[in-house]
Amino acid sequence: MPAPPERVVLVHQSKRRSITSLEFAELEGLALAAGADVVARVTAVRRVPHPATFVGSGKATEIARSVQSNNADLVILDQAATPVQERNLESVVECRVIDRARLILDIFALRARTSEGKLQVELAQLTHLATRLVRGWTHLERQRGGIGLRGPGETQLETDRRLIGKRIRSLRSRISKVRSQRQLRRTRREKQSVPTVTLVGYTNSGKTSIFNKLTGSGALVADQLFATLDPMMRKLELDDFGWVILSDTVGFVSGLPHALVDAFHSTLEEVTSSRLLLHVIDSSQADVDGRIRHVEGVLSEIGADQVPRLNVYNKTDLESEDGFGIPSRAHFERGVRVSARTGEGIDQLCLIISQFLGQERVQRTLRIPPGCGRLRARTYQIAQVTREDIDEEGNWWLQVVVDDTTVGKLEAQDQFHSGLWS
Repeated sequence: MPAPPERVVLVHQSKRRSITSLEFAELEGLALAAGADVVARVTAVRRVPHPATFVGSGKATEIARSVQSNNADLVILDQAATPVQERNLESVVECRVIDRARLILDIFALRARTSEGKLQVELAQLTHLATRLVRGWTHLERQRGGIGLRGPGETQLETDRRLIGKRIRSLRSRISKVRSQRQLRRTRREKQSVPTVTLVGYTNSGKTSIFNKLTGSGALVADQLFATLDPMMRKLELDDFGWVILSDTVGFVSGLPHALVDAFHSTLEEVTSSRLLLHVIDSSQADVDGRIRHVEGVLSEIGADQVPRLNVYNKTDLESEDGFGIPSRAHFERGVRVSARTGEGIDQLCLIISQFLGQERVQRTLRIPPGCGRLRARTYQIAQVTREDIDEEGNWWLQVVVDDTTVGKLEAQDQFHSGLWS
């Protein structure tokens, strides 16, 4: 029989006195995604977090009363808190306290399915835990010395730190091997001139729904945060262009722990090496522009801000008539409107992708002399050959569709010289 869900009190702290339900919505969504039962919500207004208890003594007492009256098991803070703040607040409310970063890490641990995903999540968790080991040894603070009681706390703490450090180094080594394997696969795709188009966006924006609509895949779609964690790749044939690789990635969220960004670097490298990013945006949400800015900030953080991207406004069938969720004109003019549920705009999206990827491609003629069979075979590997003829002298005349990158790869071959282009 499964254990009952943990009863949770949510704490949202803001600089403003007026806190709307929308500000609680994402935190509650994260809690529900972790399997919690939200029993109460507490708001706090402070310009800066209290150095000792995060919320201040008066608000800590209020949270304690809410915990007691609702028989809560856990308090979740909507901002990052220090280990000292968490520990001090725990002593007042008499139950566990975690912050937003710890909550997101827990969700990732719950969602990870592949061996790579599990390695990345474990690395992020241990990196986060390494700064909070002292919390596990608070019972030793009551020991003031005496026979048999001198020093074991610090000794055990240092032992744990060494063990965690050793495990972190092991995980980083294994993830480094995964990164190398990913790089080999990317190199192979580049040699075959198959561009990668990657879906990015805020969590629960509908990336996987669009992925399924374009590729005919049956990937899990759920109305919850971080339903997709492990990246997926499928081949997609576009009219007037040919084959591309479509990649679906983990969604971004505000307050994403830096440990997660670092741990998932090998996965996020797929984003930086893409030819085009499809920034999927839930146009039915209220704070559309805010979410756009956050995703753009994360893309900049991982070094993908220079990759061309197209804004894809999804869930247009859910937009309110008063324009509640419509993004600003500056963003809207650079995008396309679609509905993954109804199929509206999907054909237009495919056309735009084809036009973008094809704008740098031109048709050229390549003459390959007899005895240069390796160059001919290599041309078929890295370029799109649309026609081949052989003249009386045994020369191969190839009609190829190439871009600047492909031209560079052909001209780097040892049997190539500039006189082969016609």
